[in-house]
Amino acid sequence: MDWSRFALRLASMARDLLAQDSVGATLERITASAIDLVDGCDAAGILVLDGNGAQTLAATDELVVASDRLQEQVGEGPCFDAARSTTGDRVFRIADLDREERWPAYAPRARELGIGSVMGFLLFTEDEDLGALNLYSRKPGAFTDTSELAGWLLASHAAIAFSSARTHAQMEQAVATRHVIGEAMGILMGAHHLTEEQAFETLRRYSQENNVKLREVARRVCAHGGF
Repeated sequence: MDWSRFALRLASMARDLLAQDSVGATLERITASAIDLVDGCDAAGILVLDGNGAQTLAATDELVVASDRLQEQVGEGPCFDAARSTTGDRVFRIADLDREERWPAYAPRARELGIGSVMGFLLFTEDEDLGALNLYSRKPGAFTDTSELAGWLLASHAAIAFSSARTHAQMEQAVATRHVIGEAMGILMGAHHLTEEQAFETLRRYSQENNVKLREVARRVCAHGGF
């Protein structure tokens, strides 16, 4: 590994990540960079676990989606363990799926999918765990200690960019929500001669009684002039 060249390419990627205009574009740039920067990597994706189960994001190949579905089905695997890790290992590597014993339900079926080697890296910052960056090779033994170090460095930059992009998106959504609620309140105040407090209380009460999010209630008022 030419680490000087790697450092230059990693720095270029880090700048490019911050220039992306959405969370999706940021994640796609991360997974594309993994193939470019990590020796032996044929495919990459990001696995996020939440209350709705597993989500595969920015997969570069259907192989990634198939592997994540398999791990969800059997309840084990390096990528799931990386995404669920909070205090233990933050990097999981299967050098050769033909010789893997830690995940007996996953390994043989993953080999049938055409996977030879896997690495999973927890994406985390000081404040939160975001998911896992997962790298795949079709060749057994493709990932070495050098590959693992390169992947870990990439994942460290990726976690910061992912967190920043998500925070920015949440702020944009919050601003948009405040705007539409304010517009809806203005419509109700004009139509029914309500005060600002009364208009907001009307929106809030309708939201609670009908189990509809406040933002969606406000959108309906803006679109139709009322409920």
